[in-house]
Amino acid sequence: MPISRIAIGRPQEVTHPDALKAALAEFISTLIFVFAGEGSGMAFSKLTNNAANTPSGLIAAAIAHAFALFVAVSVSANISGGHVNPAVTFGAFVGGNITLLRGILYWIAQLLGAVVACLLLKLSTGGLETAAFSLSSGVGVWNAFVLEIVLTFGLVYTVYATAVDPKRGTLGTIAPIAIGFIVGANILVGGAFDGASMNPAVSFGPAVVSWTWDNHWVYWAGPLIGGGLAGLVYEFFFITHTHEQLPTTEY
Repeated sequence: MPISRIAIGRPQEVTHPDALKAALAEFISTLIFVFAGEGSGMAFSKLTNNAANTPSGLIAAAIAHAFALFVAVSVSANISGGHVNPAVTFGAFVGGNITLLRGILYWIAQLLGAVVACLLLKLSTGGLETAAFSLSSGVGVWNAFVLEIVLTFGLVYTVYATAVDPKRGTLGTIAPIAIGFIVGANILVGGAFDGASMNPAVSFGPAVVSWTWDNHWVYWAGPLIGGGLAGLVYEFFFITHTHEQLPTTEY
């Protein structure tokens, strides 16, 4: 049972050099991802005279986020596991693949990375505002809440299938691109409704820098519930732990 493997961890864990290196890797990879993803939207808006909310803008956002996440996961996979997302970290925690204390360390690094990325974007673009996530016209808050759960479930389920499952074999080599692809595809699905965050850090960075918090809880609650459900479902139904648990660094 995955719940039986949930662990708090020891305080010494968060000060261990390996854990600090992993947190630094999460900070840098999240910074890379948010800078490219959020920056692509700002660039498209500038080039199209603030017309980013168009079909072409949605496609551009999907491609930019897919490519950026592929790189962000790849460059940190061998150090921290390439979570780049508090929802992925939470899904790993409820599945017993990371301790609570190490997960909190990852969360701090991811959120800081997103905030720094948005600050750098504002600084390097001459003060352009980073756009906080918001609901489209006609989309209710509970509609967006359910959408974020479903989209994030698909993302974290993909992470488990390609990166966590001990039976993944050579499939693990394409995990970063599979994870990037599912995010790009999900943006094409949900981007027109609520922005398709799937990642509390991606929502948190722009919200802090622009100080816009409308319906912000949706972009935390939805992804965390979706990620947690994906971790539990995959661990409970598809993973049989008959051998030594995989180290977190290999996750």
